[in-house]
Parts: sequence; C-alpha cells; structure tokens
Amino acid sequence: MATRPEILFPLFTSTLNLKGVGERTAKNLERIDVRRVRDVLFTLPISYIDRKPVESVTNISTPSVVQVEVEIISHHKPVKASMPYIISVQDSACVFKLIFFRAQKKYLESLLPVGSRKMISGKVEMFDGLFQIVHPDYVVPINTINQKTKHTIPRHEPIYPLTQGLNQKLFLKTVRQSIEFLPILKEWIDKNQKDRAGWPSWNEAIEKAHAPISELTLSLEDLSRERLSYDELFSHQLSLALARLNYRSQKGFSTKGGKVLRDKIISELGYSLTYAQEKVLDEILSDMAAPIRMNRLLQGDVGSGKTVVAFLALVTATSDGGQGVIMAPTEILVHQHFESFSKLSNLIGLKVEILTSRDTGRNRQNKLNALYKNEVQILIGTHAVFQKDVIFSNLRLVIIDEQHRFGVKQREELINKGFLADILVMTATPIPRSLALASYGDMEISIITEKPFGRKPIKTVLVSNKRISEVIEKLSLAVKKGNQAYWVCPLVEESEISNKISAEVRHASLLKSFDKGAVGLVHGQMSNREKDEAMEAFVSGATKVLVATTVIEVGVDVPNATIMVIERAEGFGLSQLHQLRGRVGRGNLASHCLLMYEHPLSEVGYKRLNTVRETEDGFEIAEQDLKMRGAGDLIGTAQSGRPGFLFANLETQADLMEVAHTDARKLIFEDPKLQSDRGRAARVLLWLMEKNKVVKLLKIG
Repeated sequence: MATRPEILFPLFTSTLNLKGVGERTAKNLERIDVRRVRDVLFTLPISYIDRKPVESVTNISTPSVVQVEVEIISHHKPVKASMPYIISVQDSACVFKLIFFRAQKKYLESLLPVGSRKMISGKVEMFDGLFQIVHPDYVVPINTINQKTKHTIPRHEPIYPLTQGLNQKLFLKTVRQSIEFLPILKEWIDKNQKDRAGWPSWNEAIEKAHAPISELTLSLEDLSRERLSYDELFSHQLSLALARLNYRSQKGFSTKGGKVLRDKIISELGYSLTYAQEKVLDEILSDMAAPIRMNRLLQGDVGSGKTVVAFLALVTATSDGGQGVIMAPTEILVHQHFESFSKLSNLIGLKVEILTSRDTGRNRQNKLNALYKNEVQILIGTHAVFQKDVIFSNLRLVIIDEQHRFGVKQREELINKGFLADILVMTATPIPRSLALASYGDMEISIITEKPFGRKPIKTVLVSNKRISEVIEKLSLAVKKGNQAYWVCPLVEESEISNKISAEVRHASLLKSFDKGAVGLVHGQMSNREKDEAMEAFVSGATKVLVATTVIEVGVDVPNATIMVIERAEGFGLSQLHQLRGRVGRGNLASHCLLMYEHPLSEVGYKRLNTVRETEDGFEIAEQDLKMRGAGDLIGTAQSGRPGFLFANLETQADLMEVAHTDARKLIFEDPKLQSDRGRAARVLLWLMEKNKVVKLLKIG
C-alpha cells in the first residue's frame, strides 16, 4: 500500500480540471474542504427542490416551486432604475407576473419575446393578491409546432451545503462533471452482506445520492446513503483491525506470576470483588500471560472499582522483576492512587513512588535513580512520567488513566519507555458501544458494569433556581452536621474564562452564608498548583463547600462529600452530569445530587434531566446522551485521534457500525494481508477513504 492505486487517480485530481472551475472558484470550494474531484462527490445534498409540473398556478399553495408553460403577453419597463422590470405571462388558466430587478432590457426582450411560448420554473408567490415569480430559475423555449421543449427542466434538483461565492447551479455542474470521472471499482463488501442489505454498487450509490427525489432519498435509511455510510464505517474499522493485527503481531512478555500476591491483596480488601471485576481481571491477566502485547481498554462507571483491578494488574507486572507505571491527568488523582496503592503494596513489600512536576532537583534525581535500579516497582505520575530522563529497569505494564486527557504523542512517548510493554487504558467515562468501536476498535474492550457491594445509591432531585435560597439554607445545615458539598457552576459558553467568572460570582455569594474559609473555589483558569491546593483543602476537610467548574468532573474520592449541586443543569450533557454526580457517594453516607435548572424548564429539558434522575447506569445515560446531543459533543478532541464521519451518523447507525466492525475483523482474520480479490478491493477502499494515513496513529489508542 505504498502508493495510491492508479484507478483512483481521476478522483484525486484537482477541481481546477473541471470545466468552469477557475482559481477563484477553486478557492471558494476550498472553504468547504473541496479540493479534489473526490471531495465534490463526497459532498452530498442536504435538501432538494421539486419542480412540480402544473397546468396553471391558480390552484397551488404559495410559496411553491413549479414548472409551467406560459405565453408572453407584455413587457412593462420600469420608469426608474430602482423599479422592477415586469413581464406579464399567461398559463392555461390565469395571467401572472415575472419580476426582474436590475434587469437588462435587451436581454429580457430576447429571452422572453412577446407572443412566444416558454416553459418556466421558479418559486411562485402571492403579492398584492396576484401570483408572481421573481427571477425564474429556468426559461426554456418551446417548439410551437410539436409543443416539445428544446431543453428539459429537471423535476428534482439537489441542494448542497455551500458558502459565499458558490451557487447551486455551478456546484451541480461540477458534480455532474465529477460523476463522469467515476472509475468502476471492484466490490469490497461481502456478497452475502450486500445482497441481504439490498445495497447498490458503489458507483450507483454515489450517483443516486446526488439525485434525491424525496425526503427518504435524503435520509440515512435510503439504500444508497446507507451503503456509503457502511463503506465509511467499514474502511474505518478495517484500519483499526489492521492496526490491531499489527499490534498483536508484536511479541511481548508473557507475565504469568503474582497469584499469591494478588490473593493476599484481595483477602485484605475487606470486601469481595464483584463478578464484573473478576471477569475483567481474568481478561487482563490472560492478555498479560500471552506472548503478545496487551492493548486493552478498561471502561468502568464512576465508583465501579477500576482502581483495584488496575493495582492487581500492576502487582502481576512486578512479578519476576518487572515494573509498572500509571499515568493520571492531575496531581491530586496521582496522590489518591498513591494512597490507595501504598496501603496495599506495603502488605506485599512493593515500593510505590510518585513523580510529578513538583519533584525537582535532588529529590527528583533520587527517585529516577531508584526507578532505574528497580528499587521502585510501581511509578504513579502525571505527564512528568514520560520525560526523557525517566528510565525504567524493566517496564512491563503501562496504565493510562483517563487517556482522553492526554495527547497521542504523550501516550506514545510513555509506551515507548517499555520494550514491548503491555498497555491498559482506563476511563471512568461510559462510552456508547458505537463510539467505543469508532474510537477503540483496535483495542480489546473490558467493561465493569457493577458497583461494589454496599455502595449506596445517590438520590437525584430536580430543583428550580427559584428555590436557590432554600438550597443554600439546607446546604448550610448539612455542613454544620459535618458534611461537605460541591457546587458546580453553569457552562456559560465554551469558554473557561466565562465559566471562571460564573464560578467566582457564585463563590462570592456563598461566602455570605458560610463561616470564613469554609467555601473554596477551583476553575480551569487556575494553575495546576492552585487547583491542587484547592482540592487538597477540600479533601482534608479544611473547606466544606467547593465551588467549581467542570474541572472536578474526573477527580478525587472525598468520602465526606455527600451533596452535589449543579447549577443550570439543563446546559450540561447527560454523561457530564452523571460524571459530576459521581463525585459524591464515594463513602458509606447517604448522598444527594441537586440538578438546579432555570425556570421554566422546557419539555425536552425535563426529559433530559429526568433521564439522569431515573438511573445511575452510566452506560444507559451515555446512550441516551448520544441520541439527544449527538456524537460531536461526546467524541473528544482531535488530539485523541478519534474520527469524524462524512456519511455515517453514530447516533442513528450504531447497528451499522457493529456490522462494519464484525465484517472488518472477519476479513482481516481470513485475509490478513488483503491479497484476495475482495482484499485488494478493500485496499482501494482504504485509499479512497484516505485511511492509509491513520493506521500508525490508531494503534496508539
């Protein structure tokens, strides 16, 4: 796959090779990311015009686009340049007007001579009780001898998403030219799958997608559009499957020890692992025991017990002289992991150490020396752990916590510190199945669906902002009883500065209702050190109420925090509300989450918030969030390597993603080098969808 297949050359030629496209038009096309013939063809219509043929405009509902045969009755030339040029025409039943502004007299006299018959098309409107068409879209001559038009007016005309400087007629012309460039491509879809679905060929699908004749043909349920969506999803899953194959072909350490140590840790926990924890741990241990590198995603809802599973995996990695590292996004989370791990590691004689940006000078060097000599078996840190001078003696397992908080390059640098080290990526953000396949299809996926025994449910209530004084009063009483609370401020807009302002305003107002020093503040505009200090004060109990923006969404365990107030909750995504709610209920105390909304709440707003109130299942909430908000808000930033799609829609085509995932893995299993006829066709698809560029990126996870 070193070079693009020759059969695709016509599709990757510049739009400048199309008639009517000059430098200026090409620059305008670039504004909608159209640079090549392929891009023209991949820009599908968003609507269409139905130019319904009628005998007369008399009985139509206005405004309405029609085509109608007329006779030119008279021209009414404007007295002033600012006035319109009016032409009276008659159809089979009535007289109406054609209106032209800033028109050229000679041109109109030539185009629409009195007494001639024309087929015209445009939007019929009613003005001052009379029918009119302003600037008809089409004026076609009729041969009066046989009553046939010399040119045909299309019944249906596609409408494209364009920008300033482009018009529909010009773009439609470029589309029609581009279709002439279509090569005949061999089929990459399994024949049985294609027949079951009833999909057309790729060429036919492209052509039909550009010729909508109804609302159905514009929808993703249309067979042509569904076929194109499948092709896009299949090419993406094929890339992931190839990356997975490449990764799994790399030899790795076979780590099988540690059972005695794991059993000792589990016996000291004070509780039994859930069935889901045991299942996931078995999957991880099986991967680590295999002679190939592990590349696994561990999903677990908030409070599901991922940390214990991660520690048991790290204990396994340290058997036979190995080391493990866990990278977390914040220093406060690093310290939380350290406290959890230290209590357990002391039982079995493992040395656990922290490395953050706060470590400098001799202190840092001592830690690095101990790590290099294998005197430290488990390292926990922030981005500081992938710095060049951090050298491990025998790194066996890399764990990345909340990996979407790190860039691809950062993750890759950490992974490369261990020769063939196993990789475990963790996230507390429940991901809908379709998004998980889109983002992590190259990885094996484990999910912890249960919560540890004894964890009390969080009571979630909806509260109008008109009752804010009542909320503050009850919050004050709870604090006097020794409880702590979070108060999350609204998402004013996608700006940390605006959110910071809203947090500061709420912080100032709450200071009036609580003792001095009882109310803390944390927001995204603070430095890491300031945020950590604010969180540490809350964790220690020095502050009782923490006013915050969403920076606390993935945070620390504060067992004494039993109340979560989320202001203007209707402005948050459902998954985000669920993550924020998960900051309380971490201990054995009864906890509450108050979703405070701005009155009045819309019906849709109520439905969304009620979803969070009715369930604590993060995966169910994530699926509902995907349907209500769309993938754009759920999929992370570009640095995460997650995809966007031209044709496919993950909200409504989750089943199609599942089919594409299965088909791609099956093809790679049967034809890992893509050398069969279908395999070679699939290679062409990868080039067509430009997936050749992302294989290396995707294997990072």
